[in-house]
Amino acid sequence: MRTEKPQLAIVIPCFNEELCVKSTIERLVEVINDLVLKNKITNNSYIYLVDDGSKDNTWNIIEELHSKNNHVKGVKFIKNFGNQKALMAGLEGVRALGCDCVVTIDADLQQDENAIENFVDAYMEGNEIVLGIRNDRKTDSIFKKMTALMFYRTMNLLGASLPVNHSDYRLVSKKALEIMEMFPEKGFFLRGFFNELGLKTAKVNFNVKPRMAGESKFNFASLMGLALNGITSYSMVPLRVVTVIGLFMALFAFLMGIEIVFEKIFLHNSPAGWATEVILLCAFGGIQLFCLGIIGEYVGQLYREVKNRPRYIKDIELK
Repeated sequence: MRTEKPQLAIVIPCFNEELCVKSTIERLVEVINDLVLKNKITNNSYIYLVDDGSKDNTWNIIEELHSKNNHVKGVKFIKNFGNQKALMAGLEGVRALGCDCVVTIDADLQQDENAIENFVDAYMEGNEIVLGIRNDRKTDSIFKKMTALMFYRTMNLLGASLPVNHSDYRLVSKKALEIMEMFPEKGFFLRGFFNELGLKTAKVNFNVKPRMAGESKFNFASLMGLALNGITSYSMVPLRVVTVIGLFMALFAFLMGIEIVFEKIFLHNSPAGWATEVILLCAFGGIQLFCLGIIGEYVGQLYREVKNRPRYIKDIELK
């Protein structure tokens, strides 16, 4: 149990969110003020926005609100680096500025901001990480529901254990942020990282609201990229599957060789099967390319790490 009320930071990654960022900031300022009045957080709690290379008016709105309210801070990237990098920049930014705990939430506020109070309550009970778990997927299309289900099942099947229906709506403590600083890899998969830390963790359920304006920036390609990054970061199972496939292919080829030799020597017959041969060649060729693709993903992950390029590059920061 904790006794001292914490300084809370709220991190919001933004990419082309001019239609909703102002109302989102105003609403979260209300949430902070309400928690201050309830004596649950300190008055110097704040919002930290990360403009991930927006092409619209998002940053101008952030600057305007920053000039009017010292609760609003932020940073702007020189270009788009992606949602995970924006979240990383936010977490590293608030760790440098100072806070006791931080909540990450999407800019469209589809995730119920009222759950932040429950996050803080769970933190005060001694939890270092509090995961937001959505109650249902009523607001998602059928396609998104299916792909989300496949994502969580695949990740768990391959060993990267993730709580179902948890995205990046969570609270993490200063202790978790300090541990995160010890991990230098560039291809961070935050859902896997915080789930693997082993710190005391709680879960808070919340409802998802319809998006207030604009469209989601997550598409199938970006979700696939996120899934591949998570798999290659936290699971060796695909590489072991490649090994098993290779063994079975070698065994199958050996048995086929025995069968051909048997027919030639004992039955004096060269087996027909031109169509079968073509099909097998195509099948084995496809399997080999699939296996090479899996290996390539891991090699690509290593390639990115070896280059040791920065995760992101800041342009402007508002403190």
